[in-house]
Amino acid sequence: MSTVALQEKKPNLWQGGISPYGETTTWGKLMMWFFLLSDSFTFGAFLISYGTIRFANTQDWPNPNEVFSAFPGLGHADLPLVFVSLMTFILIMSSVTMVLGVRAGKENNQKGVLLWLGLTIIGGIMFLGCQAWEWTHMLTGEHPINLAGNPYGGPDGSFDAHSHGPVAFGQFFFTITGFHGFHVFTGIVINIIVWLFVLKGVYSKSGDYQIIENIGLYWHFVDLVWVFVFASFYLLSSL
Repeated sequence: MSTVALQEKKPNLWQGGISPYGETTTWGKLMMWFFLLSDSFTFGAFLISYGTIRFANTQDWPNPNEVFSAFPGLGHADLPLVFVSLMTFILIMSSVTMVLGVRAGKENNQKGVLLWLGLTIIGGIMFLGCQAWEWTHMLTGEHPINLAGNPYGGPDGSFDAHSHGPVAFGQFFFTITGFHGFHVFTGIVINIIVWLFVLKGVYSKSGDYQIIENIGLYWHFVDLVWVFVFASFYLLSSL
């Protein structure tokens, strides 16, 4: 009887009518949104800094159609932006599989979550593999770009063996794409851990797959950031 009395006297801490957080917003989801907001400031600062240096530089900026014209197995095959477009497609498709994984979680479909989350992990690994090849090619390829050198200093940002372009290009490229790649790697690790918990049936027993939606928010954020990175380095650099 005393326990019932205590439960009846428990005060309602929210006295403002309808809660602004809604009935489906958990603390985990709310904290993820706070983290993504703070992380967006970091990426924003990087990209704004890059844009400032890019358009303040009087030298010819490297032409992305020349810098990113290689393809695995074909070398400099004059295929501008084809490989990075493939990378972007892979990452976008991993977002699609994550959406399907979240939906499967809401339906308490363990097999569906395992399938779609597993495909998301594979997509992330493929993206990182593509980025590793791109970095290797840029650092050790026919016309290497690194933190201290940039051979694309000719007219309109073309390759010139006797004229070096802005060193800042390589510095910003490897810093920003590396920072983004670290986020992808972190997302893959988290997804693998959650996938193993799903395999063990941890969330099926409780009937709560909220963690899938939380990590889905992170994964979609990483994909969205890549759109801005892609536009900044691969599309707008030639302006």
